[in-house]
Amino acid sequence: MQGERIPIGEVTLNVVIRGEGEPILLAHGFPLDHSMWEAQINVLAAEGYQVIAPDLRGFGGSDPAKDKTTMAQFADDLSRLLAKLNVTKPVTFCGLSMGGYIAWQFFLRHRTRLARLILCDTRANDDDEKVARGRLVMAAEVERFGLEKVPGTMLPKLIAPITLEKNEAVVAALQAAILRQDPAGVAAAQRGMAERQNVVELLSTIDVPTLVICGEVDAITPPDVMRAIADAIPCAEYVEIAGAGHMAPMERAVETNTAILNFLKSN
Repeated sequence: MQGERIPIGEVTLNVVIRGEGEPILLAHGFPLDHSMWEAQINVLAAEGYQVIAPDLRGFGGSDPAKDKTTMAQFADDLSRLLAKLNVTKPVTFCGLSMGGYIAWQFFLRHRTRLARLILCDTRANDDDEKVARGRLVMAAEVERFGLEKVPGTMLPKLIAPITLEKNEAVVAALQAAILRQDPAGVAAAQRGMAERQNVVELLSTIDVPTLVICGEVDAITPPDVMRAIADAIPCAEYVEIAGAGHMAPMERAVETNTAILNFLKSN
């Protein structure tokens, strides 16, 4: 989808905007861009929402990132984007994986801009030492060698085995999205994720309607991890998407869209 280039200070973001109505802000996962939400954007717009789907700093068609991008920086970028677009109504913030890490910071830093949360396939704890070290190793490797080998490593973790085997369209879309990213932006985000804070204690303070979505066979953030998040948030609903892995919105778009729309219409 063709986006608009919108300057928000020291960076310019590529942003797809569709529809009119209540604003929904979609924050993509790593190492992807707004295209992962393609199956949601037009459906939500047709249902009477204004959908705002940016490429985060360092990803897609947005400006490059340098060295490290923290989750707080991403959240601040998105708040500045809303200000630039004159979006004054509180938004529904929908984030997947890294987008969920950004959602926690958005709640902490820009609560007045937030009406609802949708958290897809994400986690609230920080990285242990081994995972953080792995992120720093990958950051150095993609800066040196590029992203050519990343799809082969990541795809079996990102999607359900049946998606990998049977859904050529999703596999091709994910491969293409990963390979078109800027290695510097990917490395910067990895470094930011490696030092993100543990927000488990924050969960009980979240005071907006929240939907927690998890793929049934998500290998990265399994259902027990996400059910615990939903249980800890006072006004949260939990929906498991049958047959989906970590990329539920792409793998099982119809079921994910149904869950999102049911939540929006009842909250």
